[in-house]
Amino acid sequence: MKGKLDDDVALRIVMGDKEKEVSYRELCLSNNLSQEALVSLLVKKKLIDPKELLEEIKRVKEERYRPVGDGAHAAR
Repeated sequence: MKGKLDDDVALRIVMGDKEKEVSYRELCLSNNLSQEALVSLLVKKKLIDPKELLEEIKRVKEERYRPVGDGAHAAR
């Protein structure tokens, strides 16, 4: 089925005449590894402070991710 993505396939990459299917799991793992490497480099180069990063993650989480039943998302 060329036109339809399977449930497990997040995307298809086409390079020339080759096609590769990427699963949601592979995509998630790749994203996590990339973020971890980026944060590691930024910390090594002293461009970010690990404590500040954790505080920012916490702030963003509290601001953006709320329990479904709290009614806060209904105002969008």
